[in-house]
Amino acid sequence: MATERIAVISDVHGNLTALEAVLADIRERGISRVLNLGDDAGKGPRGSAVVDRLREVCEVDVRGNWDDFLPQIRDDGPAEMVWWRDELRPDQRDWLAGKPLCHDLLLSGRRVRLFHASAASVHTRVFFHHTPEEFAGMFATTELTGPGPAPDVVGYGDVHDAYLETFRGRTLFNTGSVGNPLDEPTPSYAVLEGVPGSADPAPFGITHVRVPYDVEAELAAARAVGMPQYAPWEGELRTAVYRGLQQASDPAG
Repeated sequence: MATERIAVISDVHGNLTALEAVLADIRERGISRVLNLGDDAGKGPRGSAVVDRLREVCEVDVRGNWDDFLPQIRDDGPAEMVWWRDELRPDQRDWLAGKPLCHDLLLSGRRVRLFHASAASVHTRVFFHHTPEEFAGMFATTELTGPGPAPDVVGYGDVHDAYLETFRGRTLFNTGSVGNPLDEPTPSYAVLEGVPGSADPAPFGITHVRVPYDVEAELAAARAVGMPQYAPWEGELRTAVYRGLQQASDPAG
């Protein structure tokens, strides 16, 4: 059987310009299957347009932490959260809240499991610098993952930090972020390559791709709609430094 390439994206966060650049790169590579690991809206200015676009192109879209809590924001919640919630249509909020938590596939004899943050919860964060126990927990069978064989490969998003690690026959990778990268300012996604649906061993690969985009156009869109928290968002897009660390990393700050 022939090998196939599958694009795995995550954490668009309402950044439509970055999403379109990544989707264009995926098309140019001749990849037709796109899987998305969540956090479609929030933080950025155009969550509604992003959700519609992802629903058009993604074969699978799993639930992220923002997908989970944003539709539940109350009217008396923080003003910026209410803004991001109300930027979405009611049907989009319902769709985000109802997304699946996990997706499994078989590729070149390897069981691949994809979710947003961890096997424990969409709100449980596992960073690049993790403990052996956290690594093992990513391969656990839990209520989030459902029953089934333990995976050989796990992919996730959430921390906006692309990496790939193999230890004792198990591989863990993070896609990085399309719309809000926090390792370097260039959006990233992952490409899986193998024989789909095959239980037999065959060539298998995971690569990361970086795609430049017009950050100025996206920042202009944020200003045009009066998006809250603009300054921290601008700082993250320009520097890839998380907003909570920006002042500490600024010599003048």
